[in-house]
Amino acid sequence: MTGDPEPISSAARRALEQELADLRDERRLVAGTLQDTTDVGDQADQADQLQRADQMDRLDRRIRDITERLHQADVAGPAPTDEVGVGSTVTVRFPDGSVETLQIGEIAEALDQNLVTFDSPLGRALLGHHAGDSVRFDTPDGPSSVVVMSIGEQGPQG
Repeated sequence: MTGDPEPISSAARRALEQELADLRDERRLVAGTLQDTTDVGDQADQADQLQRADQMDRLDRRIRDITERLHQADVAGPAPTDEVGVGSTVTVRFPDGSVETLQIGEIAEALDQNLVTFDSPLGRALLGHHAGDSVRFDTPDGPSSVVVMSIGEQGPQG
Protein backbone atom coordinates (compact mmCIF):
# COMPACT_ATOMS: atom_id res chain seq x y z
CA MET A 1 0.00 0.00 0.00
CA THR A 2 1.14 3.54 -0.63
CA GLY A 3 0.51 4.94 2.83
CA ASP A 4 -2.24 7.12 1.38
CA PRO A 5 -5.84 6.30 2.29
CA GLU A 6 -6.94 3.29 0.25
CA PRO A 7 -10.45 2.74 -1.09
CA ILE A 8 -12.50 -0.32 -0.21
CA SER A 9 -15.14 -2.14 -2.19
CA SER A 10 -18.80 -1.75 -1.32
CA ALA A 11 -18.84 -5.38 -0.11
CA ALA A 12 -15.89 -4.71 2.22
CA ARG A 13 -17.58 -1.52 3.45
CA ARG A 14 -20.78 -3.44 4.23
CA ALA A 15 -18.79 -6.11 6.09
CA LEU A 16 -16.93 -3.50 8.16
CA GLU A 17 -20.13 -1.59 8.92
CA GLN A 18 -21.81 -4.84 10.04
CA GLU A 19 -18.83 -5.76 12.21
CA LEU A 20 -18.90 -2.26 13.72
CA ALA A 21 -22.61 -2.56 14.55
CA ASP A 22 -22.02 -6.02 16.09
CA LEU A 23 -19.09 -4.73 18.15
CA ARG A 24 -21.11 -1.80 19.43
CA ASP A 25 -23.92 -4.17 20.45
CA GLU A 26 -21.44 -6.44 22.22
CA ARG A 27 -19.86 -3.44 23.94
CA ARG A 28 -23.26 -2.32 25.25
CA LEU A 29 -23.86 -5.80 26.68
CA VAL A 30 -20.45 -5.97 28.34
CA ALA A 31 -20.79 -2.42 29.70
CA GLY A 32 -24.11 -3.42 31.24
CA THR A 33 -22.41 -6.22 33.18
CA LEU A 34 -19.71 -4.02 34.69
CA GLN A 35 -20.35 -3.18 38.31
CA ASP A 36 -19.41 -0.23 40.43
CA THR A 37 -15.99 -1.25 41.80
CA THR A 38 -17.02 -0.28 45.33
CA ASP A 39 -19.55 -3.16 45.22
CA VAL A 40 -17.02 -5.79 44.12
CA GLY A 41 -16.86 -8.55 46.69
CA ASP A 42 -14.48 -11.49 46.65
CA GLN A 43 -11.46 -12.14 44.42
CA ALA A 44 -13.56 -14.10 41.91
CA ASP A 45 -15.78 -11.04 41.43
CA GLN A 46 -12.70 -8.85 41.04
CA ALA A 47 -11.18 -11.22 38.45
CA ASP A 48 -14.46 -11.26 36.54
CA GLN A 49 -14.52 -7.45 36.55
CA LEU A 50 -10.93 -7.32 35.25
CA GLN A 51 -11.80 -9.77 32.47
CA ARG A 52 -14.78 -7.65 31.44
CA ALA A 53 -12.66 -4.48 31.53
CA ASP A 54 -10.09 -6.17 29.28
CA GLN A 55 -12.89 -7.21 26.94
CA MET A 56 -14.13 -3.60 26.85
CA ASP A 57 -10.62 -2.39 25.97
CA ARG A 58 -10.40 -4.95 23.13
CA LEU A 59 -13.81 -3.94 21.80
CA ASP A 60 -12.97 -0.24 22.03
CA ARG A 61 -9.70 -0.76 20.10
CA ARG A 62 -11.44 -2.69 17.31
CA ILE A 63 -14.25 -0.11 17.11
CA ARG A 64 -11.63 2.64 16.77
CA ASP A 65 -9.74 0.68 14.09
CA ILE A 66 -12.85 0.06 12.00
CA THR A 67 -14.08 3.64 12.39
CA GLU A 68 -10.68 4.93 11.25
CA ARG A 69 -10.57 2.51 8.28
CA LEU A 70 -14.04 3.59 7.15
CA HIS A 71 -12.97 7.24 7.46
CA GLN A 72 -9.82 6.56 5.40
CA ALA A 73 -11.94 4.85 2.74
CA ASP A 74 -14.22 7.91 2.61
CA VAL A 75 -11.17 10.15 2.09
CA ALA A 76 -9.83 7.84 -0.63
CA GLY A 77 -13.09 7.77 -2.55
CA PRO A 78 -14.38 4.88 -4.63
CA ALA A 79 -12.26 1.92 -5.72
CA PRO A 80 -10.63 2.43 -9.11
CA THR A 81 -12.38 1.06 -12.18
CA ASP A 82 -9.75 1.93 -14.80
CA GLU A 83 -6.93 -0.11 -13.27
CA VAL A 84 -6.68 -2.73 -10.55
CA GLY A 85 -6.03 -1.27 -7.10
CA VAL A 86 -6.80 -1.99 -3.47
CA GLY A 87 -10.57 -2.13 -3.17
CA SER A 88 -11.09 -3.13 -6.79
CA THR A 89 -13.39 -5.88 -7.91
CA VAL A 90 -11.69 -7.62 -10.80
CA THR A 91 -12.92 -10.43 -13.01
CA VAL A 92 -10.16 -12.67 -14.33
CA ARG A 93 -9.94 -15.69 -16.64
CA PHE A 94 -7.51 -18.45 -15.70
CA PRO A 95 -5.63 -20.59 -18.27
CA ASP A 96 -8.14 -23.45 -17.80
CA GLY A 97 -10.92 -21.10 -18.96
CA SER A 98 -12.48 -20.64 -15.53
CA VAL A 99 -13.61 -17.12 -14.68
CA GLU A 100 -13.65 -15.64 -11.17
CA THR A 101 -14.58 -12.27 -9.77
CA LEU A 102 -12.19 -11.30 -6.99
CA GLN A 103 -11.90 -8.47 -4.48
CA ILE A 104 -8.46 -6.94 -3.96
CA GLY A 105 -8.35 -6.28 -0.24
CA GLU A 106 -6.12 -5.60 2.70
CA ILE A 107 -6.80 -8.49 5.04
CA ALA A 108 -7.92 -11.97 4.11
CA GLU A 109 -11.14 -13.04 5.77
CA ALA A 110 -11.42 -16.76 6.36
CA LEU A 111 -15.02 -16.81 5.13
CA ASP A 112 -14.42 -14.69 2.02
CA GLN A 113 -13.28 -17.08 -0.70
CA ASN A 114 -13.18 -14.29 -3.32
CA LEU A 115 -10.87 -11.91 -1.47
CA VAL A 116 -7.28 -11.68 -2.66
CA THR A 117 -4.94 -9.61 -0.50
CA PHE A 118 -2.98 -6.86 -2.22
CA ASP A 119 0.29 -8.41 -1.01
CA SER A 120 -0.39 -11.99 -2.20
CA PRO A 121 1.36 -13.14 -5.40
CA LEU A 122 -1.82 -12.74 -7.48
CA GLY A 123 -2.80 -9.48 -5.76
CA ARG A 124 0.65 -7.92 -6.30
CA ALA A 125 0.65 -9.02 -9.95
CA LEU A 126 -2.82 -7.57 -10.64
CA LEU A 127 -2.18 -4.11 -9.12
CA GLY A 128 -1.93 -1.43 -11.79
CA HIS A 129 -3.21 -3.60 -14.64
CA HIS A 130 -6.13 -2.84 -16.94
CA ALA A 131 -8.94 -4.81 -18.57
CA GLY A 132 -7.49 -6.95 -21.35
CA ASP A 133 -4.05 -7.31 -19.75
CA SER A 134 -2.47 -10.72 -19.36
CA VAL A 135 -0.84 -10.97 -15.94
CA ARG A 136 1.78 -13.51 -14.87
CA PHE A 137 2.34 -14.47 -11.24
CA ASP A 138 4.07 -17.17 -9.23
CA THR A 139 2.20 -19.86 -7.31
CA PRO A 140 3.53 -22.63 -5.06
CA ASP A 141 3.04 -24.93 -8.09
CA GLY A 142 4.99 -22.65 -10.45
CA PRO A 143 4.23 -19.73 -12.75
CA SER A 144 0.66 -19.02 -13.79
CA SER A 145 -1.28 -16.27 -15.49
CA VAL A 146 -4.70 -14.64 -15.71
CA VAL A 147 -6.35 -12.29 -18.16
CA VAL A 148 -8.06 -9.25 -16.62
CA MET A 149 -11.56 -9.30 -18.11
CA SER A 150 -13.12 -6.36 -16.28
CA ILE A 151 -12.63 -4.03 -13.33
CA GLY A 152 -15.50 -2.66 -11.31
CA GLU A 153 -18.18 -3.63 -8.84
CA GLN A 154 -19.52 -6.47 -10.99
CA GLY A 155 -18.03 -8.99 -13.38
CA PRO A 156 -18.85 -9.09 -17.08
CA GLN A 157 -22.46 -9.63 -18.01
CA GLY A 158 -23.23 -12.86 -19.73
